[in-house]
Amino acid sequence: MRGRVFPLPNLLLNLRYRPGRLGIVIHMRPVVTACLIGLLFCFISGPNCFAVPRETPTEAILSNGMKVLFLENHKAPIVSFQVWYRAGSRNENWGKTGLAHLMEHLMFKGTEKVSGADFTQTIEKNGGEFNAFTSSDYAAYFETLSSDRIQVALDLESDRMKNLVLSEQDFETERKVVMEERRMRTDDNPQAYLLEQLNAAAYQTQPYHWPPVGWSEDIARITLGDVRNFYRKYYDPANAFIVVVGDFKKDDLLPRLEKTFGVIPKGPPPESTHYEDPPQTGGRTILVERPSQLASIIVGYHVPTVRSPDGCVLDVISSILSEAKSSRLYEHLVTDRALVLEADSDYSLLSFDPGLFYVSATLMPGKKTDEVEEAITLELEGLKNVPVGDVELEKAKNQLEASFVFMQDSLFNQGMLLAEYEIAVGWRAFDEYISSIRKVTPEDIQRVARLYFVSRNRTSGAILPVAAEGGTPPPVGSAVRDKTLQFRQPVFSDGNPLSKDSPSTQAGAPQECSSEDEDGQSVDSDLMGCSVCTGIGDGACRGKGAPRRRTNGFAK
Repeated sequence: MRGRVFPLPNLLLNLRYRPGRLGIVIHMRPVVTACLIGLLFCFISGPNCFAVPRETPTEAILSNGMKVLFLENHKAPIVSFQVWYRAGSRNENWGKTGLAHLMEHLMFKGTEKVSGADFTQTIEKNGGEFNAFTSSDYAAYFETLSSDRIQVALDLESDRMKNLVLSEQDFETERKVVMEERRMRTDDNPQAYLLEQLNAAAYQTQPYHWPPVGWSEDIARITLGDVRNFYRKYYDPANAFIVVVGDFKKDDLLPRLEKTFGVIPKGPPPESTHYEDPPQTGGRTILVERPSQLASIIVGYHVPTVRSPDGCVLDVISSILSEAKSSRLYEHLVTDRALVLEADSDYSLLSFDPGLFYVSATLMPGKKTDEVEEAITLELEGLKNVPVGDVELEKAKNQLEASFVFMQDSLFNQGMLLAEYEIAVGWRAFDEYISSIRKVTPEDIQRVARLYFVSRNRTSGAILPVAAEGGTPPPVGSAVRDKTLQFRQPVFSDGNPLSKDSPSTQAGAPQECSSEDEDGQSVDSDLMGCSVCTGIGDGACRGKGAPRRRTNGFAK
């Protein structure tokens, strides 16, 4: 298996999931005949016509206290089996960052019973797919198999939950792999590096201060003993839960889960603490000098998550700002003023701790970052001062509701939604999303914008393009150069600075990757969110069928 950074992803094509968000526009001019038929059907069906048609999740607790979430869906003879650990980068300590991601790599090295190669071959021989990914808040492992082969997943996952073999040789190999991943996907990508530095400036006490892939110097100092301690503490039934979605019967599956997972001894549950940075006392600005053809800017504001009533209001605001070409950022910054090549906003509703509301843009050649930052601020001020119109607000709500419904056509995504809600606030809050979105009013948007989109709550970052050694000078620089602090081009963990022979001289060059989704269909690299393409990573994923998702940021 090859490690793959799992992103702070891209604008994911036309159908892209941000927790509770998918970028699909409900066009208001369909064929008249279809409208009449649909309206007639809804008139006959009654008020439940627009209800979300889906099965009801249930839960069970195994004898060792491990929770299992079940969602039966018999549309196809397939099962998505997922094991989630509350063991993301937020569970690391200062000076040992990257440990959760490295642990995920080593989970594929095998046990005394099943080697790493046998793990892969067993699933593939049974016609299945498998994957894993690590984010700030969790690590997750899953298999997608024919429903009559689900025992394969139960046996493999229960075995490595407690019987993983951690050898010095595997540890040294995978640590080198992780360090190279960081060089390729963060150090060699200007936008990824900028976002990483912006988060480090915005979060001063929260664990979101560091990236899930870890700092280079920290990865170099991790020891095998650190990994073993992390595994014993967090890879335990007391800190994990299972999600099963697909073609199965709960009454048949539950005894089998008890025999495989319920017999694993439970250790003490790790301490779970919510972290929140103290309020900023003033705006912060960072400047990053990197070899890049174009300047970029990211602005982040501290905001709450799903635990706050303002969470869904922020989701609606993000849709208004950047969903499709009719959005405010695209119309005003891209089309009307030609300041930027692209603009985006992102908000992670389902992060465990309070996060950031991001707005980003890639500048047109010759444009200045302070001019673009001023234009972004103007858009946010507009939300405060002028109520959003009924048509624009309804469009944003339609987009969010459509995304929430249509993304659940995937068995994996149904399970992932349940799991993310379970980690953030509890899985039963899953049912409250659509009703919460529908309740958002223009007054709510004004109130929330005035509360959070203020200068003292803002951290902004900009890439100042510089030429690599022997390269072509970039377009004219930025007028924000004289602001606060600058992060200079780093010396890599191997002690070598950037040179003309380094892969970093090719930063920004498009790269391609592809894979398949959980249904075996070819997936575009943007949909995959593969950071070999986007360069901005919120974790790591391995294997085929990487799920599409948004967490703690964006790239474009």
